Amino acid sequence: MEEVGESPQTSADRFDRDWTKGSVVGNLLSLSWPLMIGHSLNMIGPTIDMIWVGRLGAAAIAGVGISGMAVMMVNSLMMGLAMGTRAIIARFIGAGDSAGANHVARQAFIVCAGFSLVMVPIGMFLAEPILAVFGVEADVIAEGAAYMRIMLVGSAGMAFWTMIEGIMQASGDTQTPMRIAVLFRIVHVVLCPFLIFGWWIFPHLGVSGAAVTNVISQGLGLVLGFWIFFSGRTRLRLTMKNLRLDTAMIWRIVRIGIPATIGGMQRSFGNIILMWFISPFGTVAVAAHTICQRVEMFVMMPAMGLGTGAGVLAGQNLGANQPARAEKSGWLAAGVVECCLICFSGAILLWAEQIISIFGTEPEVVELSATFLRIAVAGFVVFGLEPVLMSCLSGVGDTLPPMLTTVLSFWLIQIPLAYFLSNYTTLGVYGVRWGMAIGMIGAAVPLVIYFKIGRWKRKKV
Repeated sequence: MEEVGESPQTSADRFDRDWTKGSVVGNLLSLSWPLMIGHSLNMIGPTIDMIWVGRLGAAAIAGVGISGMAVMMVNSLMMGLAMGTRAIIARFIGAGDSAGANHVARQAFIVCAGFSLVMVPIGMFLAEPILAVFGVEADVIAEGAAYMRIMLVGSAGMAFWTMIEGIMQASGDTQTPMRIAVLFRIVHVVLCPFLIFGWWIFPHLGVSGAAVTNVISQGLGLVLGFWIFFSGRTRLRLTMKNLRLDTAMIWRIVRIGIPATIGGMQRSFGNIILMWFISPFGTVAVAAHTICQRVEMFVMMPAMGLGTGAGVLAGQNLGANQPARAEKSGWLAAGVVECCLICFSGAILLWAEQIISIFGTEPEVVELSATFLRIAVAGFVVFGLEPVLMSCLSGVGDTLPPMLTTVLSFWLIQIPLAYFLSNYTTLGVYGVRWGMAIGMIGAAVPLVIYFKIGRWKRKKV
């Protein structure tokens, strides 16, 4: 039965492809290439910030890097809730219930509103105290607080955009959010240096300019996303007519999202702990670590895109009672990602300095960053398995095993090794990065075993 407010069939034909039929390989690639571009564009924001902020010096790099991790921890809360929404919508779409999927989407926006009411005050009043916890120098706190405050106040727009993007993707429309991301990231790329350096008629805002650019560009994406949703230019056309609060559905979203949220926040908190280990080695070490994290984000983009695509396919195929197709999509995505990471690792080993010089030109920062990046290659050769299989499991609503893997790998392997190697061996600051590389391997192995066992194929959402 078609729900009131859904788009007419004539305007929806191009979105009606059944992803539970046909070639699994073809479906995976068709869904995933826009996701890879979209994830890459989402990462361009922080990366563009770092490229231009890098011209302001090591203190600015360190301040934006530390505050960026704190912002990511907050964002991971919303991403976890969005994951719960994705899993339920994918099941409804796979079962052919578009009315149910629309209802889930409306409840998800209520969740976004509640999230925004909590996060905005945190950004307004707690930026400096949060940064002071790291024990960094005063100039780093000053630079970072300006960036963090604006980013957290603007997190309301980010929350709604994250949810809009996830709903479209879970329904099987990955191209529309990609097109929106292309447009608003073009605005970001062009506007960012003007606001940071005060070019032409724009004010000189320094690191604050990078944050303002993020808020403006994401706000543009949010407006476009809502317009497309409510005008029926995607698979699900939303309407707020007869909107009601469905606490049972909200709890389903939250129940699935809580483990994903804990896992994401744990990952972000683990990164903060690692930064605490790095901080005593000085501002150059903090800046080098920050730059490496930005490069690593790009290296992992194929894994994020293919993993999300595999998760959408797995969720829809389980909704259509086709578990074998769901499993095949996960293994195919993992294989493709491993091939990509091997190629990336070779390029990093050969040209690490040239890659790092894009983000900063201070010789000490470039030299240390290049060494950090080459150490990371040790973990790259298997780490692609973790985000792919984690996204696939989360896409079907089985979010507890990925959470446990994240928590245990951080606290039993990565954090203890990073602390021991950096404080009780001659490796010094390099010990932190070796602990991270070994932790990547430790996170991948248990997920591969769990995915192979196949218990997730019986998960109910």
